[in-house]
Formats: sequence, C-alpha cells, structure tokens
Amino acid sequence: VVLAACGGSDPESTADTIPVVTVPTTEATTTTAALPFGCGAAADRTISYNATAVNQGDLPVYDAPGAAEPVSSMANPRLINGDPNAAVPLVMLVKDAPVADDCEWVEVYLPVRPNGSSGWVKRSDVEITANPFRIETDLGAFTLTVLQDGEPIREIDIAVASDNTPTPGGLYYITELVQTPDPGGAYGPYAYGLSGFSDVLTTFNGGPGQLGIHGTNRPELIGSKVSNGCIRMHNDDIVALSEILPLGVPVEVIA
Repeated sequence: VVLAACGGSDPESTADTIPVVTVPTTEATTTTAALPFGCGAAADRTISYNATAVNQGDLPVYDAPGAAEPVSSMANPRLINGDPNAAVPLVMLVKDAPVADDCEWVEVYLPVRPNGSSGWVKRSDVEITANPFRIETDLGAFTLTVLQDGEPIREIDIAVASDNTPTPGGLYYITELVQTPDPGGAYGPYAYGLSGFSDVLTTFNGGPGQLGIHGTNRPELIGSKVSNGCIRMHNDDIVALSEILPLGVPVEVIA
C-alpha cells in the first residue's frame, strides 16, 4: 500500500508502505443506536449517525428511496489503494432518513468525487451507530476543534494547504485511520483519510488526491500554508485523536 490517501505531504517526501490499518477500540467512542435509530435525527449537530455495511462484497447504492435498481455500489471492505492487506470497513456518514420511509432507506454521504456526493442504501444493508464526536476546522484561523456532544474538548493548531492547492471547504467524514511505517516521517505516526478530494490534484503519489489529516516531521510549519491539501498537526495531537475518534466522524472544513 502506498501512503497516497492524502493530497498534502511535503512535495519532496516519498511514498511509504503502510503496514497497519488501525481503528480506535475505546468502547465510549460509539454506541449502537436503538432500532429504529430515529428518523431525521441526523440533523442534530451534537450527534451524528454512521452507516456501516454489514455484508461483505458490494453495497448497492440507489438514486432514490424505493428505487428498483442500484445506480452504483461501494466495496465492503474498502481496500486502501486496492491493497487487500489494507482493508477497512465501509463506514459512511448518514445524511438523512425520511420519516415517510420509516427508516427503511438511509441517505448517506459517499467517499467519491464530486465532494458531497450522496446516495441511498437499504436500512437492512447497514448498521446504524450514534457518534458523539465532530471536527470543525477553520483554515483561516489555523485551528481544528474536536467536539464531543456539542462541547469542545480539544483545540489544535494546524498547518493548512498552500494557496495553489487549497483544501476545498465542505462537510466530510473520516474514512480510515492508518498507522504509518515511520512515526518520524512526513505524515507523523498516524494519518486519517477523509471522504473528500482535492479540486486541483486528481492524483497524488499514486492515489486519488484524497484529503487527510496527519502528523508531521516539520512542527515548525504549524500555523502556515504549506501542504498540498491535507491538514497537518503536531504528532502528539494526532496520537491523542487516534485513541478516541472512530471512523465516520464528521469533519467540517471552513475555507
């Protein structure tokens, strides 16, 4: 696997092999929601809902609730850069679950271009979990704030993208967490992949120009515009986040 799930490393850095894909195991990070999980509840900004594919193989995605045939599919598990040794569960952020459909259909954000794409999946094909965490990133202020149940629990200084490769604003979510082979390298010890992509870079280091959040070996550049699209932070901050944040956490980027 090539560490290319991020459009924002140092230009001079080289691709690395990812030996481990990890996710937090803290029991408090997610709680299984009751069935039905509550139509319309995803609109509550203090709690988000994630939909995790329950079956191996392709998850059918539809263009409307009740549609007869899927328009696309998403692989479960997801293979980072197509590597079967780097498989992560397919976790998506819930956008809506209309009352009219009794939650039999769920609209989810998809980790594909264009940014903000969504589709409909059958409720029976996914497991719904409630997620108390949220990330708000203010690029102009060089800050990333982690919220739990709507309350800030950690404010982090960050480095952001250069003007010629800007991070597009919008709502994304965490799709994977990888442990890097070299904690002292350009990505630090951990890197989060996000559901969004660069508007400028369609490829990067062999990957799709995916946005990400990661550590750094250049802490003196925190507070400046230096990356190709990703968000960098001090290594102790990314380690702290890796211990509490599950997949599917919403990430709002204010450009």
